[in-house]
Amino acid sequence: MSTRFWCESAWVDGAVATGVLLTADDTGTLTSVETGIDAAPSGAEVVPGFTLPGGVNAHSHAFHRILRGRTHGDGGTFWTWREVMYSVAAKLSPESYETVVRAVFAEMLAGGYTSVGEFHYVHHAPDGTPYGAQDESGADAERPRGDVSVPAKSRAHAMERALARAAASAGIRIRLLDTCYLTGGIDTELSAEQARFGDGAIDGYMDRHADLTEAFAAEFPVGSPGESFVHVGAAIHSIRAVPAANLPRFAELDGPVHVHLSEQPAENDACQAAYGTTPTQVLARSGVVTADLSAVHATHLSAEDIASLGGAGTSIVMCPCTEADLADGIGPARELADAGATIAIGSDQHVVLDAMRETQGLEAGERLRSGQRGRFSPAELIASLTTGGARSLELPVGELAVGKACDFVALSTESMRTFGSVGEQIILTATSADVSLTVSGGRVRVRDGVHTELGEISELYRDAFAALGMAPRSSAEAEG
Repeated sequence: MSTRFWCESAWVDGAVATGVLLTADDTGTLTSVETGIDAAPSGAEVVPGFTLPGGVNAHSHAFHRILRGRTHGDGGTFWTWREVMYSVAAKLSPESYETVVRAVFAEMLAGGYTSVGEFHYVHHAPDGTPYGAQDESGADAERPRGDVSVPAKSRAHAMERALARAAASAGIRIRLLDTCYLTGGIDTELSAEQARFGDGAIDGYMDRHADLTEAFAAEFPVGSPGESFVHVGAAIHSIRAVPAANLPRFAELDGPVHVHLSEQPAENDACQAAYGTTPTQVLARSGVVTADLSAVHATHLSAEDIASLGGAGTSIVMCPCTEADLADGIGPARELADAGATIAIGSDQHVVLDAMRETQGLEAGERLRSGQRGRFSPAELIASLTTGGARSLELPVGELAVGKACDFVALSTESMRTFGSVGEQIILTATSADVSLTVSGGRVRVRDGVHTELGEISELYRDAFAALGMAPRSSAEAEG
């Protein structure tokens, strides 16, 4: 069996094409992409407007969405925002985590993304005990709430399994970036709030990561591009959270490795004091600055850093809306691209979940810091959202091409925001409000803002806040 979509216009091979007929097989993989088809064949779903390959959100912390609109009352800084984030992390159980993430992933699909790189570090119970661990008597040392009858072995990786289930139920493709988080700062122990993030030592992380990778390979085997929804990758939280002596171990891993890099000047200052150089150069000395590395934010870089990252062909994941929200600064995206890096887009803490606004923010930041327009062309902006993210996460997406997953979003060309936009310039005028259809794996997931299986997304958030015991409109909660 096959599924067919006739698109009024679509982005194919880096250009606008009209009358595009997409055919996907029963695995959700594209088997045919035809252009210049004047009318929809019988049985094909008609997709009006402008169709883009599904957006790739290359950097997400799903539970941070709970903080949206709740940390702005007194201004504050990245560091005070982080304290509120810890208070939300402390509330998460595997069950509530799944409820929260399901809502976030549904909103992500409605916002124009069909794939996500989830930078995940909430691994264990709040006191740091691994889920599924047993004490000397054989009783569970920590049982996920409401899950006491499940054998300990199947409760291992309970938070990671919650992410995978949420992604599968929402229909979003995920690269679960299993994050190493060993220290609270350079030469600083984890705080009580960070205990559930850590694995004790680098060997603890490597052992847990290997076990997670093996378990997920059995539970979520990689098949055809369209049907493989769960993938595992690795991440270094930051130079603050992983000692330099441990970094070479990440060169042992296959596949993508992500890292928060030079997000804050304070991080650079601490790194300079401890190691005598920048975070980028610490990574380079450790052998992990390669084409498999994705540097997230990369905001405060030296000329040497830019040359190192670009020369290695790394991916750079810019998160413009979060970087603006937290007053982090504007990174040198144009210089990095010119040096040879691939630019990708992430939504990080989800101050918005809007693939178009996020992508527009990349160009807006460049214009503000340079005083020039057109720093990234519309075609380059589309590439950052699609093929750039696909490269960063090493997923078979990002293009409407045979052999790729049938993942796409359709944008209305008739709205008050987009009417009159010329071709690909719609990437600079549309917002998530213009996403009329989201398809992943050849299946319609969101139509006109409503998830086809999960329903109204606002109701999913009502469930998410309730699962955390948080009132949606509580001013006291908003202050943490």
